[in-house]
Amino acid sequence: MTEQELLDPSRAPSREGVLRAAEKIAALLPPTPLLPLEVDGRTIWCKAEMLQPIGAFKIRGAWHRLTDLDEAQRARGVVGVSSGNHAQGVAWSARRLGIAATIVMPTNAPRAKLESTRALGAEIVLYDRATQDRDGIAAELVAQTGGTLVHAYGDPWVIEGQGTAALEAARQLEQRIGRGPDRIVVCCGGGGLTAGVALACPDAEIFIAEPEGWDDVLNSLAAGEIVGVKDLTHPTDCDALQTPRTFPINFEILKRRVSGGAAVTPAEVGAAIRLAFEKLHLVVEPGGAAALAAIVSGKVAATDATIVTLSGGNVDRETFLRLIG
Repeated sequence: MTEQELLDPSRAPSREGVLRAAEKIAALLPPTPLLPLEVDGRTIWCKAEMLQPIGAFKIRGAWHRLTDLDEAQRARGVVGVSSGNHAQGVAWSARRLGIAATIVMPTNAPRAKLESTRALGAEIVLYDRATQDRDGIAAELVAQTGGTLVHAYGDPWVIEGQGTAALEAARQLEQRIGRGPDRIVVCCGGGGLTAGVALACPDAEIFIAEPEGWDDVLNSLAAGEIVGVKDLTHPTDCDALQTPRTFPINFEILKRRVSGGAAVTPAEVGAAIRLAFEKLHLVVEPGGAAALAAIVSGKVAATDATIVTLSGGNVDRETFLRLIG
């Protein structure tokens, strides 16, 4: 049985689910700031999700998923797959709820993410990103333990939870300028955040940003069918967006709602990281800066009511210093 076959097919993600998740998130966490940033004479609005307790938006989907588990499911534990941010979201939520968590993570995940996930009490199973199938490893763990798979993006609860970031940001923007967003630019890996944003804000245009060489969602949208990453060894600092393919549960939403997007280069990501550091005084990881890079590079145009996701800030010190230098 593959990981995809293990995913719960009994429900589809919905805006109602995003609203329910938002109530749970609001009871747990304060809203992250929505910060104005001027780019080429136009103000955009940056959702600072690196200020979450685990340094990324992934805490939202993990909390929504784990709090909906029944007692029997909690007793058997959970299994996740992640480059690091989802791992920390699951581990943080699991520790708070008293649930055992096992996370399949790549051997080349950033050291900071590996260390933080271990510190939160999760068991880590390492795999080689280029030669091993994390889906198969997760499926074996679920079969052995009877645990629940909490997928990083191909799960309806996770998608709904991630969408709460956009719901929160839209309300903040309306308070600031008197109206909600007409465009949202999203950092895109497997498409969980993008799908959630699309559900949360049905009246906004959705644009995505992926790193060069890992732009499988853009390629899938162009092809009209899911296309995987061609070279799993392609180098990138955007480890958070290194997903091998999107899943049908995401793609069904993305192909209806995504208006466009861009593949961003390492230099463009570095420029976005420097801008966020210098103007917003924020530490943004490479994958978390992809959407801002799409705007700063001019590959995606901003409107007068554009929200940009700064989706995470979990980056090794050496990498960050290299990128801002």
